[in-house]
Amino acid sequence: MTTAAPAQPGRIATLRGMAWMVAAGFLFCLLNTILRVLSRELDPFQTQFLRYLFGLIVLIPFMVRTGLAAWRPHDLPGQAWRGVLHTAGLLLWFWALPHVPMADMTAIGFTGPIFIMAGAVLFLGEAMVPARWISAGIGFLGVLIIVAPQFTGGGDAFWSLVMLSSAPLFAASFLITKALTRRDRPEVIVAWQAITVAAFSLPFALPGWSWPTTEQWGWFLLTGLLGSAGHWCLTEAFRVADMSATQPIRFVDMIWASTLGWLVFAEIPASTTFAGAAVIFAATTWIARREALHR
Repeated sequence: MTTAAPAQPGRIATLRGMAWMVAAGFLFCLLNTILRVLSRELDPFQTQFLRYLFGLIVLIPFMVRTGLAAWRPHDLPGQAWRGVLHTAGLLLWFWALPHVPMADMTAIGFTGPIFIMAGAVLFLGEAMVPARWISAGIGFLGVLIIVAPQFTGGGDAFWSLVMLSSAPLFAASFLITKALTRRDRPEVIVAWQAITVAAFSLPFALPGWSWPTTEQWGWFLLTGLLGSAGHWCLTEAFRVADMSATQPIRFVDMIWASTLGWLVFAEIPASTTFAGAAVIFAATTWIARREALHR
């Protein structure tokens, strides 16, 4: 009698990491759907401020339990600079949010690794590897596939370009985060992201401020919970599995985004959106796996 060989620990870790990534993608798509609804009812910059304010509020019980001293950062200037860059990216992202279909929004988000790669070369002095730039060129082609029909078919490509312009700023924020993790714990970085973004967003929120309804306050509380839970799932995915192994499953986000866009906003994604997203995703996944093999 023979028994099946036990699953390899590496394979189990990869499957767990992919499961956490699917959960994170679903939570973030839910979050973006709620924020898109709220940004149509309230000023987008007010929506941005309240989303991060409630992201901080949901962390307060943990801060009280462990003591505020445990949440003091070692690199306050770095946290502040990250807050400035992340806020700048969010101002563009929330400005475009009411006008960009859910599926397009998700596809544009796939460009993040491309800008991170470019930033690592320009600002961190990493080697200019030809394969990385080939990947970036292919990814840019995917962006053109998504945006071009909006120019030629009478659509409004302006808002897609505004949202795309936020990606380099988010990439810069991520690169600073990578440096901050050398001195500060992840939960401290998340908390100070909420603090700095809420503080820097407040001046932009005040001019168009209108007092939310009781129902809207409840939705903002939910965005704080979803955002924190999504980041936790994402952190777990990267903790238990290699980052490159979790990237292919991110294409499932297109299913969540398209389904929610259809159910909530009656949006039917164009075939070019899926085609462009597939090109971007193929480029980022290829370079991620290549980097993993050459470590």
